[in-house]
Amino acid sequence: MPAKEPDRSAAPDLLIEVDNLHTHFFGNAGLVRAVDGVSFSIPRGRTVCVVGESGSGKSITGRSILNQVPRGGRVVSGAIRYRPDAGKPPVDIVALDPRGKEMRAIRGAQIALISQEPMAALSPVHTIGNQMIEVIRLHLNMGRREAKEHAIETLALVGIPRPTERMESYAFQFSGGMRQRVCIALALSCRPKLLIADEPTTALDVTTQANILDLLSTLQADFNLSVLFVTHDLGVVSEIADDVVVMYLGKVVETGDVDTIFHAPAHPYTRALLQSVPRMHAGGTKRLPTIEGMVPSPLDRPQGCGFHPRCAKAVAGLCDRKAPEPVTISKGHVASCLLHGETR
Repeated sequence: MPAKEPDRSAAPDLLIEVDNLHTHFFGNAGLVRAVDGVSFSIPRGRTVCVVGESGSGKSITGRSILNQVPRGGRVVSGAIRYRPDAGKPPVDIVALDPRGKEMRAIRGAQIALISQEPMAALSPVHTIGNQMIEVIRLHLNMGRREAKEHAIETLALVGIPRPTERMESYAFQFSGGMRQRVCIALALSCRPKLLIADEPTTALDVTTQANILDLLSTLQADFNLSVLFVTHDLGVVSEIADDVVVMYLGKVVETGDVDTIFHAPAHPYTRALLQSVPRMHAGGTKRLPTIEGMVPSPLDRPQGCGFHPRCAKAVAGLCDRKAPEPVTISKGHVASCLLHGETR
């Protein structure tokens, strides 16, 4: 369970507000609405986990916040309000030129990314030191010697042994866990306000994964980081999350603090995800519950609620015809499900 209890006594200090975000991809096969009206917020100093199956739009949501949507796609509407300084007017990231000076000053310096695959994120032909120094000098306006000292300090911060020596190493000379620590160091080198972690522990063994999660929690506390953690692993969510955003087929189906989502889930999809998690004392002969079917193709989206073809609670004539609207279940807990809408 998360180390700190959420403070519900006062309105949160929001760093990011994602408001009705639509990110679409345009291809020969048709229009793909990868992110389809997503809204949620990231309070300052808290960890928000975005969860869901592959194809739910989690990673593209993170890339949209970076204003770095892959080729063929773009943010077509909505707003991403970023407040680097509390009490000052926000910056709408959607309105900025993705390649413009203002966005490039934010990306990497104030909002940083830890990629899912560290080997692909690091250059194979440049030393770790060269890569870090380049980023630091670009964003922090330091001389080369000062930038090198800052890079060594950051590598030591994330637990890289003999950081001065390892500055001259290449990515292939590190283990998988150490490469991921280097990616974290690279993301933290400019001391960002928001860290977007896109499934950073997926390719790691469980021991290394636990070490990386502990490291991220420590760094968040030390630097008052906000973290957007993209994952499909609910075990990870239970360890690090303050708030949870559940996505399905490009839409947010439920949001709430981690205790509410785990102990009082309101959406059938959230319940199904939780039921499919292995339990230690379930018994060796009992089959693990699964969610029937697959996430539909974004090119052939179901009418009505996107989850209704796989939902055990679906009502014929209702869920297959009408798209659900967000319904407030309790303070801070919202679910988009027609069953709640009809019974209120």
